[in-house]
Amino acid sequence: MTILRSIGDGLAQGFFMFWETLWALVLGFTLSGAVQAFVTRGQMERALGSARPRVLARATFLGMVSSSCSYAATAMAKSLFAKGADFSAAMIFMIASTNLVVELGIVLALLIGWQFTASEFAGGILMIVLFAVLSRFLLPRRLVEAARDRLAGDAGNEAMQHAAHDSHADQHQHEIVSDERHGAPPRIRTLAGWSDAAGYTIADITMLRREMVIGFTVAGLLAALVPDALWGHIFVSGNGFATSLENAVVGPLIAILSFVCSIGNVPLAAALWKGGISFGGVIAFVFADLITLPLLLIYRRYYGTRLTLWILGVFWLVMSASGLAIEYLFGAIHTIPSVRPAAIAPASITLNYTTVLNVIALAAFAVLYILHRKRGRLGASAYARDPICGMQVERVTAPASRVEQGETLYFCSDHCAHRHDRRRAEQTAETQAAARS
Repeated sequence: MTILRSIGDGLAQGFFMFWETLWALVLGFTLSGAVQAFVTRGQMERALGSARPRVLARATFLGMVSSSCSYAATAMAKSLFAKGADFSAAMIFMIASTNLVVELGIVLALLIGWQFTASEFAGGILMIVLFAVLSRFLLPRRLVEAARDRLAGDAGNEAMQHAAHDSHADQHQHEIVSDERHGAPPRIRTLAGWSDAAGYTIADITMLRREMVIGFTVAGLLAALVPDALWGHIFVSGNGFATSLENAVVGPLIAILSFVCSIGNVPLAAALWKGGISFGGVIAFVFADLITLPLLLIYRRYYGTRLTLWILGVFWLVMSASGLAIEYLFGAIHTIPSVRPAAIAPASITLNYTTVLNVIALAAFAVLYILHRKRGRLGASAYARDPICGMQVERVTAPASRVEQGETLYFCSDHCAHRHDRRRAEQTAETQAAARS
């Protein structure tokens, strides 16, 4: 009974953590959806053609205002690289899109304090600078060219399809600009444009629902079930610099093994902070959502084993180094919280500003959902829904597509397209086995 009660307490704490951050999640996903609808993929591709500081700064900004999903960021970075973007710029875009986004910062502030939000953005910029410097001197160009050739070779017939998509995309963008020049209102001032933005918002939430459910549930269970003594064995304490270094290195290792990425690892970070990991260890853990095992397997398929190992090593190095540096910087200016929370979230729902903001957020979400459902009637027919992850993709620039029974299916990435292929193959095998029996 005691274990069952603890599990119940953990699940309840996970829910209350979600309730505490609900309005921030809706706000962040809404802003991200708007940017994705009004900044085209073609504009991003043309902006990232070199590794000059100005281009890398542009990659950072475009990443900050894009989707916060690690899988979507990975697919976008691969697409940008395959179509001519510099590899370093593509990787920096990916780093910024998962570590410098609005919703992540707000959720960190609500769960464990504004200091973590400030350190996340400061550390994110530092991590990007470190990666840019290391890639300038240590990036094996022959592996980069081999990866580009690999992507070009894997594309096969899809290359012709993407070329056609690109020409259609340019034509589509030209038509939008032409319409606006001839008196039609900009898309940001039309219901069709906002229905596109709503589609991106709903799609991002759909795509990340698994990560969020796992993140909040596991964080609640860890907070309720794992005793402080066990955390003390995992995270070294009381040894000065050695403690900070060990925690900053172990943080990414926990992220690699947790399988949870994107916004889902923020509640886990809160649980780790409560459990005793250092300030820098928390930051390094949050950064490391880009090197979870599922993503490493995707990198291997995109770029090959050797370049994937380089990405893993350099990412781990800059994530740990940035977390360690931020801990000492914030310690020097006395902004590291001196008291750890006894609980990550309130034990009940009360009528306070959080409840009011959540009610407003739910009402706004209802409006977005209605716009999403009516997007066809409002003229937002240029987009499709990925049947695997639920992400909204622009038809003419979709990274992958399949034609089945005369209908074209569009995917946000090769990862989802391959999952669809496997699912179809399994269904075909089951049908054939049933027919034989």
